[in-house]
Amino acid sequence: MRLLEDAIDSVARDTGFTGVVRVDRGDATELVKAYGLADRAHSIDNTIDTRFAIASGTKGFTALTIMSLIEEGSLALDTTARSLLGDDLPLIDDAVTVEHLLAHRSGIGDYLDESALDDKNDYVMAVPVQELATTEQYLAVLDGHDTVSAPEERFAYNNGGFVVLALIAERASGVPFHELVRRRVCDPAGMTDTAFLRSDELPGDAALGYLTVDGPRTNIFHLPVLGSGDGGIYSTAGDLSAFWTALFAGRIVPSDRVAEMVRPRSDWPGESKRYGLGFHLHETTDVVWLEGSDAGVSFCSVHDPTRSITHTVVANWTDGAWPVSIRLDELLGT
Repeated sequence: MRLLEDAIDSVARDTGFTGVVRVDRGDATELVKAYGLADRAHSIDNTIDTRFAIASGTKGFTALTIMSLIEEGSLALDTTARSLLGDDLPLIDDAVTVEHLLAHRSGIGDYLDESALDDKNDYVMAVPVQELATTEQYLAVLDGHDTVSAPEERFAYNNGGFVVLALIAERASGVPFHELVRRRVCDPAGMTDTAFLRSDELPGDAALGYLTVDGPRTNIFHLPVLGSGDGGIYSTAGDLSAFWTALFAGRIVPSDRVAEMVRPRSDWPGESKRYGLGFHLHETTDVVWLEGSDAGVSFCSVHDPTRSITHTVVANWTDGAWPVSIRLDELLGT
């Protein structure tokens, strides 16, 4: 364990990492350590219990919320988006289903096309960020994007599709999306410190997100004030460890549903990995993970169900997590 800590300390020192690293093997925690500042202006340290935004890591929670609604019969994988959207978002093909959206095979236009971004710190929302506080308010940015390909034709990572899933979940259940995630994912997983938080009223145990390794500028003008299906939930390294345990124990949705979600649906061209329903998958093994990258946010949590190894890296600047996560993959063989 000392060798592992020394190796991560070295990467953290060399790259200016600020965040938390945790490694679990079975029921034992081999490493948990915080680095750097949660609030640079006031010199407040990150701790192992600090809450961090996890950006697109949220997509796994959205997928599980949808799968929970499928399990109870409120939705089905072949439910069409149109059946819940009605006249909203008319450019979405009438044949697009919940399954297409979960698998990034819907072909819909994306309000945030990451492939077109050279630098995540340069992205500017099309509406004032404070106007994106409910999932229904995202209709303003989801609308007006032409179809890119026919449903099921090809895999293309799509942020907007997961906000559409959040809309579908709300309309099918009659419950606000943020509350749905709490009830159907966080509560059964025992994730007591995980929640959607407004960026303009963060509690004292949440890290501010920074655009650079050492500068003072935060990401508050770059992201929606309150996230939705594609990103924006805050969590801790401990909660994310609890998540994987609960997921594969069948406590969030039954194990057969989990197996369906981590079954490879697509190869991911250029990324040397595969994708299931809301989860990233290793190109040859059964290793599964969630990751997220936004202005001021970087996150990766990897789980190897065969060897019961989990490693999580949460960082509060745009590129902070990746060198540490890559080194952990090398050291742990994930």
